[in-house]
Amino acid sequence: MVADALSRKAQCSLNTIIITQPRILEDLEQLGAELVSQEATHALLLSLEMQPSLLEEIKSHQKEDAKPQRIKQNLERGKFSGFVVDEDGTLRFQNRLCVPDHSDLKERILAEAHNTRYSIHPGGTEMHRDLKHYFWWDNMKREIAEYVYWCLTCQRVKAEHQRPMGELRPLEIPTWKWDSISMDFIMGLPLSASRKNAIWTIVDRLTKSTHFLPIHDTWA
Repeated sequence: MVADALSRKAQCSLNTIIITQPRILEDLEQLGAELVSQEATHALLLSLEMQPSLLEEIKSHQKEDAKPQRIKQNLERGKFSGFVVDEDGTLRFQNRLCVPDHSDLKERILAEAHNTRYSIHPGGTEMHRDLKHYFWWDNMKREIAEYVYWCLTCQRVKAEHQRPMGELRPLEIPTWKWDSISMDFIMGLPLSASRKNAIWTIVDRLTKSTHFLPIHDTWA
């Protein structure tokens, strides 16, 4: 009788939490936790079951990816310094978990570090500084920068941290011919009979009249 009463009371408490506290369940889902009920010997107990599914998936994909396996083989030959293999066979680089080349897995890591309520859309530099303590993969910094760049929320909300551009200042129009000129040199031409191998071009900015003067590239 006592066990049945405790079981009904525990089940009632669980239902109350599910109905009246939906935010708690949402936060638990974002943390990878789940509120479950377990039937003990004499009563129904409530418990929080933490499942590090992301870490387990990384370790599982390491066994399937060819690159981590190739690094492990080279480690046995004394190559690839900085990489180590844990007792459970997990590959790490400088004490950071090596993430295999799996697009969905990387997407989850980047989304967790950028889109959740606890991260609040950090910039690329800050996001890389946070993630590099725990994870490593090739071109990690570039992929983080691209993820932040294509984030629609950041594009709509975040302001540009740059000095405002000034007004355009075009060149003044000359008022008299040959008052303002532009020059250029055409180099690398074949040597002529008069020992000239370049052309000095002079253009009047007002009338666009042009002079082409043959010169030698060592005339100065």
